[in-house]
Amino acid sequence: MGIMLDGVSWLLLVTGSVFCVIGGIGLLRMPDFYTRCHAASLTDTLGATLILLGLALQSGLGLVTVKLLFVLFFVYLTSPTATHALVKAAYSHGVVAASGEDEQAPGVAGEGAG
Repeated sequence: MGIMLDGVSWLLLVTGSVFCVIGGIGLLRMPDFYTRCHAASLTDTLGATLILLGLALQSGLGLVTVKLLFVLFFVYLTSPTATHALVKAAYSHGVVAASGEDEQAPGVAGEGAG
């Protein structure tokens, strides 16, 4: 049972780390502020959740697990709130989103064909 528990916890830790790295890459690759916030908030929340669950499995039942679950609760509470506050502040200060018109392929509906 101990080997299986270690395997599951390490799988959660590695998967959470991969999601955090993907979120960091998303910050570099996305075209504007709003999509960057969206990519970072989703992947970092999921990555933190998986990492905290993996750590909780590693620590066993005890006070440390309770503390990790409280951290998980606060991550779920603060991460979407902070992202919403950032996006709302950016919108109120006039940060514009990418239009997407420059990224369309030729022949897409709306362009003159023929």
